[in-house]
Amino acid sequence: MSGVVKFSEASSIAMHTMAILAADPDRHMTIREVAAVLPISGNHLAKVLQRLAHAGLVESVRGPGGGFALRGDPEKITLLEVHEAIEGHFVVSPCLFSPDKCCGTCLLGDTPRQANALVHDRLSRTRLADVAPLIAPRPALVTLGDGAPEPPRATGRGRRRG
Repeated sequence: MSGVVKFSEASSIAMHTMAILAADPDRHMTIREVAAVLPISGNHLAKVLQRLAHAGLVESVRGPGGGFALRGDPEKITLLEVHEAIEGHFVVSPCLFSPDKCCGTCLLGDTPRQANALVHDRLSRTRLADVAPLIAPRPALVTLGDGAPEPPRATGRGRRRG
Protein backbone atom coordinates (compact mmCIF):
# COMPACT_ATOMS: atom_id res chain seq x y z
CA MET A 1 0.00 0.00 0.00
CA SER A 2 1.40 3.38 -0.92
CA GLY A 3 0.56 6.91 0.11
CA VAL A 4 -0.86 7.96 3.44
CA VAL A 5 -2.74 5.12 5.12
CA LYS A 6 -6.37 4.74 4.14
CA PHE A 7 -9.09 2.87 5.97
CA SER A 8 -11.52 1.16 3.63
CA GLU A 9 -15.09 0.62 4.73
CA ALA A 10 -14.26 -3.09 5.04
CA SER A 11 -11.37 -2.48 7.46
CA SER A 12 -13.52 -0.12 9.51
CA ILE A 13 -16.28 -2.73 9.66
CA ALA A 14 -13.73 -5.38 10.63
CA MET A 15 -12.26 -3.35 13.50
CA HIS A 16 -15.68 -2.38 14.86
CA THR A 17 -17.00 -5.93 14.53
CA MET A 18 -13.98 -7.34 16.35
CA ALA A 19 -14.52 -4.82 19.16
CA ILE A 20 -18.16 -5.95 19.44
CA LEU A 21 -17.12 -9.61 19.57
CA ALA A 22 -14.38 -8.79 22.10
CA ALA A 23 -16.94 -7.21 24.42
CA ASP A 24 -18.43 -10.68 24.97
CA PRO A 25 -15.74 -13.10 23.74
CA ASP A 26 -17.49 -16.29 24.87
CA ARG A 27 -20.69 -15.56 22.92
CA HIS A 28 -21.49 -16.30 19.29
CA MET A 29 -23.22 -13.39 17.55
CA THR A 30 -25.21 -13.59 14.35
CA ILE A 31 -24.69 -11.25 11.43
CA ARG A 32 -28.06 -9.69 12.23
CA GLU A 33 -26.98 -8.98 15.83
CA VAL A 34 -23.74 -7.31 14.76
CA ALA A 35 -25.48 -5.37 11.97
CA ALA A 36 -27.98 -4.06 14.55
CA VAL A 37 -25.10 -2.44 16.43
CA LEU A 38 -23.35 -1.07 13.34
CA PRO A 39 -25.29 0.74 10.62
CA ILE A 40 -24.09 -1.56 7.83
CA SER A 41 -25.35 -4.03 5.28
CA GLY A 42 -25.58 -7.62 6.47
CA ASN A 43 -24.18 -8.76 3.12
CA HIS A 44 -21.09 -6.55 3.44
CA LEU A 45 -20.64 -7.66 7.04
CA ALA A 46 -20.84 -11.32 5.97
CA LYS A 47 -18.02 -10.80 3.44
CA VAL A 48 -15.86 -9.07 6.06
CA LEU A 49 -16.51 -11.85 8.58
CA GLN A 50 -15.50 -14.45 5.98
CA ARG A 51 -12.16 -12.68 5.55
CA LEU A 52 -11.68 -12.46 9.32
CA ALA A 53 -12.47 -16.18 9.62
CA HIS A 54 -10.01 -16.98 6.82
CA ALA A 55 -7.36 -14.99 8.73
CA GLY A 56 -8.12 -17.04 11.87
CA LEU A 57 -9.42 -14.09 13.89
CA VAL A 58 -13.02 -15.30 14.23
CA GLU A 59 -14.74 -18.66 14.21
CA SER A 60 -18.04 -19.44 12.58
CA VAL A 61 -20.57 -21.90 13.95
CA ARG A 62 -23.67 -22.91 11.99
CA GLY A 63 -27.08 -23.76 13.35
CA PRO A 64 -29.04 -22.75 16.46
CA GLY A 65 -26.84 -20.93 18.92
CA GLY A 66 -24.33 -20.37 16.15
CA GLY A 67 -22.84 -17.25 14.73
CA PHE A 68 -19.42 -15.66 14.91
CA ALA A 69 -17.12 -15.46 17.90
CA LEU A 70 -13.68 -14.14 18.56
CA ARG A 71 -10.92 -16.68 18.13
CA GLY A 72 -8.18 -15.70 20.52
CA ASP A 73 -7.62 -13.49 23.51
CA PRO A 74 -8.86 -9.88 23.15
CA GLU A 75 -5.87 -8.85 25.29
CA LYS A 76 -3.52 -10.14 22.58
CA ILE A 77 -5.23 -9.33 19.26
CA THR A 78 -4.28 -5.88 17.95
CA LEU A 79 -6.14 -3.58 15.60
CA LEU A 80 -3.13 -3.88 13.30
CA GLU A 81 -3.80 -7.63 12.92
CA VAL A 82 -7.43 -6.91 12.09
CA HIS A 83 -6.52 -4.15 9.63
CA GLU A 84 -3.96 -6.35 7.90
CA ALA A 85 -6.45 -9.23 7.63
CA ILE A 86 -8.52 -6.96 5.39
CA GLU A 87 -6.00 -4.63 3.74
CA GLY A 88 -2.83 -6.71 3.61
CA HIS A 89 0.56 -5.87 5.08
CA PHE A 90 0.75 -2.33 6.47
CA VAL A 91 3.69 -0.48 4.93
CA VAL A 92 5.02 2.70 6.50
CA SER A 93 5.50 4.52 3.22
CA PRO A 94 7.53 7.72 2.94
CA CYS A 95 5.91 8.70 -0.36
CA LEU A 96 2.48 9.49 -1.75
CA PHE A 97 3.30 7.34 -4.78
CA SER A 98 4.09 3.66 -4.91
CA PRO A 99 7.85 2.91 -4.77
CA ASP A 100 8.04 2.27 -8.53
CA LYS A 101 6.58 5.74 -9.26
CA CYS A 102 8.39 7.75 -6.58
CA CYS A 103 10.27 10.71 -8.04
CA GLY A 104 12.65 10.90 -5.08
CA THR A 105 11.51 14.17 -3.54
CA CYS A 106 8.22 14.29 -1.70
CA LEU A 107 6.28 17.51 -1.96
CA LEU A 108 5.19 17.02 1.66
CA GLY A 109 8.62 16.20 3.04
CA ASP A 110 8.56 13.58 5.78
CA THR A 111 4.83 14.05 6.56
CA PRO A 112 3.55 10.89 4.78
CA ARG A 113 6.07 8.68 6.61
CA GLN A 114 5.27 10.33 9.95
CA ALA A 115 1.52 9.96 9.44
CA ASN A 116 1.84 6.30 8.42
CA ALA A 117 4.18 5.57 11.33
CA LEU A 118 1.79 7.22 13.79
CA VAL A 119 -1.17 5.17 12.55
CA HIS A 120 0.90 1.96 12.45
CA ASP A 121 2.08 2.56 16.02
CA ARG A 122 -1.45 3.23 17.27
CA LEU A 123 -2.90 0.15 15.57
CA SER A 124 -0.06 -2.09 16.82
CA ARG A 125 -0.44 -0.88 20.43
CA THR A 126 -4.25 -0.99 20.57
CA ARG A 127 -5.70 -4.33 21.63
CA LEU A 128 -9.29 -5.41 21.19
CA ALA A 129 -9.68 -5.39 24.97
CA ASP A 130 -8.83 -1.66 24.87
CA VAL A 131 -11.57 -0.78 22.39
CA ALA A 132 -14.33 -3.24 23.34
CA PRO A 133 -15.68 -0.92 26.08
CA LEU A 134 -16.00 1.90 23.53
CA ILE A 135 -18.70 0.07 21.58
CA ALA A 136 -21.94 1.04 23.28
CA PRO A 137 -24.62 -1.58 22.77
CA ARG A 138 -27.78 -0.34 21.10
CA PRO A 139 -31.19 -1.45 22.31
CA ALA A 140 -32.51 -4.56 20.60
CA LEU A 141 -34.63 -3.79 17.56
CA VAL A 142 -38.17 -5.03 17.35
CA THR A 143 -38.53 -6.92 14.09
CA LEU A 144 -41.47 -7.15 11.75
CA GLY A 145 -42.83 -10.50 10.62
CA ASP A 146 -40.39 -10.58 7.68
CA GLY A 147 -37.38 -10.08 9.94
CA ALA A 148 -36.84 -6.45 8.89
CA PRO A 149 -36.24 -3.98 11.72
CA GLU A 150 -39.23 -1.88 12.65
CA PRO A 151 -38.63 1.85 12.24
CA PRO A 152 -38.27 3.81 15.50
CA ARG A 153 -41.51 5.14 16.89
CA ALA A 154 -42.09 8.68 17.99
CA THR A 155 -42.41 8.92 21.76
CA GLY A 156 -44.72 11.89 21.69
CA ARG A 157 -42.37 13.90 23.85
CA GLY A 158 -41.98 17.52 22.90
CA ARG A 159 -45.30 17.67 21.10
CA ARG A 160 -47.95 20.13 22.04
CA ARG A 161 -51.44 18.83 22.38
CA GLY A 162 -54.45 20.92 22.17
